[in-house]
Order: sequence, then structure tokens, then C-alpha cells
Amino acid sequence: MQYEFTIQVSPEIAAYQDQLQVYVANKNRIPKDDIKYIQVLKRSIDARQRAIKINLKLKVYVKEDFVKHTMEVPDYPDVSMAPEIVIIGAGPAGLFAALRCIELGCKPIVLERGKNVRNRRRDLKAINQDHIVNEDSNYCFGEGGAGTYSDGKLYTRSKKRGDVQRILELLVGFGATDQILVDAHPHIGTNKLPGIISRIREKIIERGGEIHFNTRVVDIEIKNSEINGVGLLNGSTIATNKVILATGHSARDIFELLYHKKIEIEAKPFALGVRVEHSQQLIDQIQYKCEERGPYLPPSPYSIVKQVDGRGMYSFCMCPGGVIAACATSPGEVVTNGWSPSKRDQPTSNSGIVVELRKEDFKEFSKYGPLSGMYFQKSIEQQAWRVGGETQRVPAQRLMDMVQGKVSVDLPVTSYTPGLTSADMRTVFPKFIHQTLQEGFKVFDKSMRGYLTNEAVVHAPESRTSSPVRIPRDRVTLEHIQIKGLYPCGEGAGYAGGIISAAIDGEKCAQACINAITSKAF
Repeated sequence: MQYEFTIQVSPEIAAYQDQLQVYVANKNRIPKDDIKYIQVLKRSIDARQRAIKINLKLKVYVKEDFVKHTMEVPDYPDVSMAPEIVIIGAGPAGLFAALRCIELGCKPIVLERGKNVRNRRRDLKAINQDHIVNEDSNYCFGEGGAGTYSDGKLYTRSKKRGDVQRILELLVGFGATDQILVDAHPHIGTNKLPGIISRIREKIIERGGEIHFNTRVVDIEIKNSEINGVGLLNGSTIATNKVILATGHSARDIFELLYHKKIEIEAKPFALGVRVEHSQQLIDQIQYKCEERGPYLPPSPYSIVKQVDGRGMYSFCMCPGGVIAACATSPGEVVTNGWSPSKRDQPTSNSGIVVELRKEDFKEFSKYGPLSGMYFQKSIEQQAWRVGGETQRVPAQRLMDMVQGKVSVDLPVTSYTPGLTSADMRTVFPKFIHQTLQEGFKVFDKSMRGYLTNEAVVHAPESRTSSPVRIPRDRVTLEHIQIKGLYPCGEGAGYAGGIISAAIDGEKCAQACINAITSKAF
């Protein structure tokens, strides 16, 4: 027999199957020896009180053996001779669109401006060690997109957008730990994601799809308001009337291309700020209310949202036990992001702390029309590069010094590899952003006592939280509202905000594209 229970236990009990078995047996008056196995279905941490508890949803096997079911990749058909769909971008939206195309009997042709996961590593090393930015291969561009080398957090609030469980199960099928099906805030880790992405690529190619790396799209050809082909940097053209545009939030050249070809796009509000690094031990002490978290609790994350003078200020992409990465996509700019390995075992934690922006904040760049937000974003990144000495050294300031308006006389070593330059954040940000951050950190400290400390270091800027544009599409067909056969998709188009939501949107666009092909055939 199988029974489901929801319980709350100490971290020590949750950590061991035998202790959990004793607890469940006593709590539910089941003979201990009758319990053959306890499967954890869902797990979350309740750290609101000093005595921390683990919430568990369990399936208990009583007088019945447990048979573990391994997640398997679907039996995809061979699509080598099937109708073709061009997908621009091999991030989560593009790759999951490709898998869905194959599943539904169409051949995906994926065009990726960057390199495969293995070769991307050389360019990441170059930006960290030599301050050299490869415009086509970096933390944002290349196989797997930004998520591959920037953490792999899978938590999403977008439950209404699609089947989150399906995406998680597919990731497990391609090699992710099955614990992502259990944890309330699932995480794969930057060290594990490349292998998973490689296996997805291998499956796409094995079943007849194509993936072309080092292939930058520089033109979208249109005839009679319908997609007619895509032009490549090497001068060749791929004829097609179906394109899924999944280029990610940093493909500024694509946004420029759409704008200059008068393909409708619109400015979109986003958020921008800094990335703050604390010791993980301090965050654990604040969140767990103890001196040492001990062996049974994971490194603590935090999530905080506040209103400061009518503007939202919040944590973004918090990385417990992680590091800060250099994520510029062009020479002459500085961009930060964060990531954690699967074990989250680094001594520091970091989080983007960002300020809500509105369209009226971009009025200085209004001559760029719908690209005004993008140019606002770009101007801050370029200013950070100048303040940092025209290298990838990031402008930095101790947290308390920033709040008090002091330039830090010295800076501790942080996890940001290219190095730091002591700077006044007022030289990087417009006055309204700087003031919001100053006041906001005081408000943060009221909720997380000890957060505002001079041992924490602010790195600037955290600017790629989401796309600064939206590419409008029909709500039903998912085609661009103006161009037939063009399917704006994922984060870059303004319809997703992370790995899971981007993957879901990729599947939805593939489905919509194939629905159009099928209806036309009949």
C-alpha cells in the first residue's frame, strides 16, 4: 500500500531515511518494519522561526517495495526529411523549441552565433583573465545561452505559462539530478549544465535536426509581410517561411535589425542596479538565526522586495555559495551576473539588487524610439567600463560606504575574477538609481539585520535582468503582429524570465509554428 503524508520535521530527521522512517512510523502508528521505503515528493525549508523546520510531502510504501522509475527522454522520430523550421538561438527557448519540433514531426535548423559549450570555456577564460570580450561567444551567447554558465536556477513563478513539470522531467531525462523534481527552489549548477546541454544537442542531431554554431544572423528577409529567409554573416541565405526568434535578452544587433527594417518592437520596462557580495556565513546567520548552519541545512538564499519612494527595489538571481561573473557581450562595457556550482560550496554569496525602471526614465534616449531602454542600459555599462579603467575591472564600493556616500579606501578580495576598482557609485549611475539604492539598503537592513555591513561589496552594474524590448506577437497564433511566419520567443522577445519559462515558451512557439504548417497543409 502507498500513503501520502505532509509533515514538518527537523533538518536532522529530514536528512536520513532511517530517522524519517522512525518518525513516520510513530506519527502514523505504522509498524516500522512494514515501511519499505519513503519517497520524498516535495521539500522546502521553513526558516521563519528560530527552530528551523523542513516541510516534506512524502509517499510511504507500506508492505510494498519501491521501484524507482527513471526519467527517460521521449522516443523522438527521425525528422531528417520533414518540413523545416529555422530557430535563431540555442538557449533554453531555442533548444526546447527544437525538441518540440522533432517530437511533433518537423525538422529544426538551429542557428547559433556562438560556440558549443566546450569551446565557450576558452572565451570565458579570456574575459576573466585577459579582459577580452568575444562578441559572439561569452556568458550570454553560445550553446545553452546565458543559463549554461550563469547558475542554472530553475525556480519560476510562471506556473500559468505552461507545464513546468514536463520541462523539469525532460532535464532529468537528459542528465539533471532528480532532486530538481523535489526541491521548492530547484537548481542544477553551472558545473553540471554543460553536460546536459550537450546531450540535448546530440539528441537533436541524432534525430535529424541541425545545429549550426558560429552562425550569426544579420538579416531577416521579408516579402509581402511574410518571412522569406534569413541572411547570415558569411553572405549566404537560408530560404524559409517559418522562423522562431529565440535570441535572448542581450542580442542588441537583432533588436537594431528589427528596428531598422521597421519590424514593430516596443520599449519594455526592466530593472537595473548592482550585484552585492556577502560572506555566505553571514547570510546563513541572518536567515537561519544561528551562528553555524550545521551539516543538515543548505547554504541559505534570500529574497527581498521593497518599495523605496514609490519604486520597487528587489533581489534578483541570488546565488548562495556562488561567485560573480563578468558578462559583457561587447568590448567597451562592463556587466555582472552571478552563478553557483551544484553544491553551492563557495564561501561567498551574491545577489543582484536592482531598481525598477519605467519608460519615462529613458527620455534622454528617446531619439532611439523603442530602443531607448536598450541605449539607457548600454550607457551605464559603458560608463562602468570607463570608471573601471577601460578594462573588465568592475567599479566597486563597500556597502556601508556606498550608503554613506564615501569612496572606499580599500576593498577586500571578492569572487569577481577580473578585479575591482574602488569607485563612487554616483559616477556610474544616474542620481535617481543611486539614491534609490542608498535608501533601499537601509530598508533591507531592517528586514535582514546585519545585511548592511562594510564587509559586503557592491559591484556595478547588474544590468541584464531582462530584455529592454518586447517583440509583439498575436496572443493566439504567437506570430509577430506584423510579420507572418515570425515567432518572437523567450527572454529576448519579452515573454520569459529564466530557464524554465524560456523553455516553456520555446515549446509553445514550436507548437504554434507547427499548427500553422499543419492547417496550411489541409
